Amino acid sequence: MLIRRKFSRHSIFLPLCIVSITIAAAASLSLSPKVSAQTGAGKAPLTHESMWLMKRVGAPNPSPDGKWVVFSLVEPAYDEKEQVSDLWLVPADASAPPRRLTVSKSAESGVAWSPDSRRLAFAAKREGDDASQIYVLDVAGGGESLRVTSLATGARSPQWRPDGNALLFTSTVFPGAADEEANKKIAAERKALKYRARVYESFPVRNWDKWIEDTEAHLFVQALESGAKAKDLLAGSKLISQSGFAGRVQDSGEEFDAVWTPDGQSVVFVATTNRDKAAYATTNSSLFQVSAAGGEPVRLTAGDDSFSRPTFRPDGKALYAISTVEANGKVFNFDRLAMFGWPNVGQPTIITANFDRAVNGFAFTPDSRQIYLTAEEAGNEKLFTMPASGGEVTLALDMTRGVYTGLKIPANAQSTIIIANWESAMNPPEVFRLDLDTKTQTPLTNFNGAQVAKVDWQPLRHFWFTSKAGKRIHSMVALPPNFNEHKKYPLLVVMHGGPYSMWRDNWGLRWNPYLLARPGYVVLLTNYSGSTGFGEAFAHSIQGDPLRGPANEINEAADEAIRLYPFVDGTRQAAAGASYGGHLANWLQATTTRYRALISHAGLINLESQWGTSDTIYSREISNGGPVWEQGAIWREQNPIRFAKNFRTPILLSVGENDFRVPLNQTLENWSVLQRLRIPSRLIVWPEENHWISKGEDSRYWYQEVYAWLKKYLGDADSPAAAAQAAARP
Repeated sequence: MLIRRKFSRHSIFLPLCIVSITIAAAASLSLSPKVSAQTGAGKAPLTHESMWLMKRVGAPNPSPDGKWVVFSLVEPAYDEKEQVSDLWLVPADASAPPRRLTVSKSAESGVAWSPDSRRLAFAAKREGDDASQIYVLDVAGGGESLRVTSLATGARSPQWRPDGNALLFTSTVFPGAADEEANKKIAAERKALKYRARVYESFPVRNWDKWIEDTEAHLFVQALESGAKAKDLLAGSKLISQSGFAGRVQDSGEEFDAVWTPDGQSVVFVATTNRDKAAYATTNSSLFQVSAAGGEPVRLTAGDDSFSRPTFRPDGKALYAISTVEANGKVFNFDRLAMFGWPNVGQPTIITANFDRAVNGFAFTPDSRQIYLTAEEAGNEKLFTMPASGGEVTLALDMTRGVYTGLKIPANAQSTIIIANWESAMNPPEVFRLDLDTKTQTPLTNFNGAQVAKVDWQPLRHFWFTSKAGKRIHSMVALPPNFNEHKKYPLLVVMHGGPYSMWRDNWGLRWNPYLLARPGYVVLLTNYSGSTGFGEAFAHSIQGDPLRGPANEINEAADEAIRLYPFVDGTRQAAAGASYGGHLANWLQATTTRYRALISHAGLINLESQWGTSDTIYSREISNGGPVWEQGAIWREQNPIRFAKNFRTPILLSVGENDFRVPLNQTLENWSVLQRLRIPSRLIVWPEENHWISKGEDSRYWYQEVYAWLKKYLGDADSPAAAAQAAARP
């Protein structure tokens, strides 16, 4: 029920005529304390098509010398076969527009620059490939990309050796296979079997939207000389023979976060050895070091804490990693930055221990003296700085709109060059160069500027209030198109998932506030207890009160929005959410009749059956005060299905068949209760979706269903009488 979820974020738009603006000016322009009675003249509301077809700019990858920035660009389409994803290149000084580097049917991933800033390595599945392979493109010399790996099990996540003559990468192989021939043999034997079965002896068995197979990720090194073969660094080691061995587990699979040591003689990587204990204990990931020639890896970190994303300082004298406390009785803890000596590692120093924010991205200045990092704060993700050896974290750039993500600083540039994405709820991600001396930011890409300028929308409005429990609660409001201060608009309360996440002023496709506001609704986004970006204690405060407390804050936020904004029609309210937000929608069903309609996507209805069928279970036990069979207070008092006798509100249910995080059974249980009680309800099951509705046509249909459901019970800004009549119908 309480799920810790990490989101990948990108990031800014400025009109094409603007080459550079001051950060302060951008911040002041984003504030709109007073809005004219009529807005949006000559502009059009956001549509699903205009939203979906915005180009999607990926995270920036600057060359080590700081002269170039490469990034992926997805040119989306509703038909996935027509979608295009390629690499693009732009000068870091904005002296020329971006140009396309690759033209292929498959997308590239894991892009890495060579140390001399001349070549790019990336993973792709090109014509003739049975699996993804590593390719190298000579950016300086030109020509076609050359494939450098040919493994039957594929290759991904390349990293250049410091001398530029070899590549480190990951491949998922069969257990016990010592080489390529052994992998091919096992694959052929399995293909010839006349039965298909998955067999397990330990937990977990599923992850996100896939069953866990008995293959395992390994690290490989391959020299770039002609005829060189890939070397499996982990084959035959005691480490991989442990039943709990895995890379760092993410929703997309396993990664090692592997990096070369400064001398190129070994590799530092992340792995877990106790994944098989996930049913009854907290698991963690540790740092390991293995020789580039292979051999038994050495564990560099001890204890229960998790470490990830190891990174060497440019001078090679220190190793840094993200550190997360585990096994302290908390479901969620902030990511902090740890520093190790090198080559003598020793115990880590947590250099952001006094910074009450989670570290998202971090990068070093070329002289190794300073660190820049990004962290969430009250709806934004801001840029901070601190001494590389530790010390006070200070705000480097303030902001009132948007989020910075994908932070990068070229390690070998002659001066500090900060490259990042910026995005806001009104601006899809673009790549920017930030100059802290002049307080200016220069757009390196502007793929969506013309489209953004045509849309009728206004920046999100922020407000705070003190809850009845004494907490300061932050909210944001999105206004509908053609907004008029003197009209009355229904209120749509939208609840974020997680719960350990935050409503951010960022671009989104799944729950775009402006697309939800399009029919004529004011959309309320509240950061309730458990939300990140407000201090670790605020995030911890949801534990032991998983639904009731946050729901009370959401209802109070709706009351405050009605009080603050005369244009909100307090007689017409609806609430919606997905994942944990869907859990809250179901709890509102059980505890209040203030909302005329509810929408729950991937929401749990039964804490007890969710514990037994989700791909993660032990964190739910910690959150709810003990195992389900002990029937502690939370299992009994904050379980929506136990209050089914109170269900009254019409509700739209939605779920993906491939969702293993909040499995299909939760929505089916909810549907059965609703039908048994004859409550107006509608069920949508997505055969090809997982926890998210991510396919273009599915997404378009979903928004249509949401519009129809809300119109039936809320009407729109011009039809309160019709809405009242609809709400009165059984």
